[in-house]
Amino acid sequence: MKSGLKRSNAPIFWALFGGGGMLSALVGPMLVFITGIAIPFGLLLPEGAMSYPKMLAFAQNWLGKAFVFAVIALFLWHAAHRIFHTLHDVGIHAGVAARLICYGSAFVATLVSAYVLLGLGF
Repeated sequence: MKSGLKRSNAPIFWALFGGGGMLSALVGPMLVFITGIAIPFGLLLPEGAMSYPKMLAFAQNWLGKAFVFAVIALFLWHAAHRIFHTLHDVGIHAGVAARLICYGSAFVATLVSAYVLLGLGF
């Protein structure tokens, strides 16, 4: 007997949205503080803490690469989901077109970030 429930891909997007929201709430403010306040004004961190060679070494390490990828990808998916639902809230009901633009851009940017991070080497 066939069930009356329809399969949906919404849980996948809600999981990416939730993960991105949690990460942006927990890590985002500290990233803004470190890169926007602490390093430019020389607070709390030593000189050259975020120099190009050190950041490149961080991004070439598999754990650093995973962290950078998680931050970029989950922030993108969180933003895409927020933008899509905000469009709906302000009265723009574009349907499939808005979905493709919002989630498609997050998907393409995630692929590009993975390609760039893998291109940095290990």
